[in-house]
Amino acid sequence: MEWLKYENEALEKGYTNICGVDEAGRGPLAGPVCAAAVILPKGHIIEGVNDSKKLTEKKREKLFDVIIDECVSYSIAFATVEEIEELNILNATMLAMQRAVEGLDVKADYAMIDGNRLPPLNIPAECIVKGDANSMSIAAASILAKVARDRLCLKYDELYPEYGFAKHKGYGTKLHREMILKYGPCEIHRKSFLKKIYKNANN
Repeated sequence: MEWLKYENEALEKGYTNICGVDEAGRGPLAGPVCAAAVILPKGHIIEGVNDSKKLTEKKREKLFDVIIDECVSYSIAFATVEEIEELNILNATMLAMQRAVEGLDVKADYAMIDGNRLPPLNIPAECIVKGDANSMSIAAASILAKVARDRLCLKYDELYPEYGFAKHKGYGTKLHREMILKYGPCEIHRKSFLKKIYKNANN
């Protein structure tokens, strides 16, 4: 596994502060979308880091602190439910990624973005499909974004206990859909994402 292949290619081009960028929360029915950007020291591999979806919640939580301790710089940013509704989820995700890169304390001079679309950035960047499984920097960013968003959903669970956010983190599970139909949406639900639920319920 060449975890540093893309980082090394960027280094060979003369870039020094290379950040990996990933998001969490494009699919849920509620809550913001989160993005993270991470710059790791040159040639640095953090043992255990992988695509966040392949790790247990306990492992992600442990690695969150390790990544923050060992990275050169990191930034976590969000796009709100209101921005998702106004811009659509794709554009809101791009906005969160842009905010994450611009929020780095140590400014990046090159960005590697998970996926197939680049956010608007003022530095050179490349898309890497399945980057969270092929780049150490992007995998680290995927963990920070996922953990930060999950922690936010635990706070939502305290504010809106009837929906079960601690269990599903806003995703459209059977329980979540049933609670939406029972109680109606709350202010952190993405209303445009709920149309299909109501349509199916009425058929």
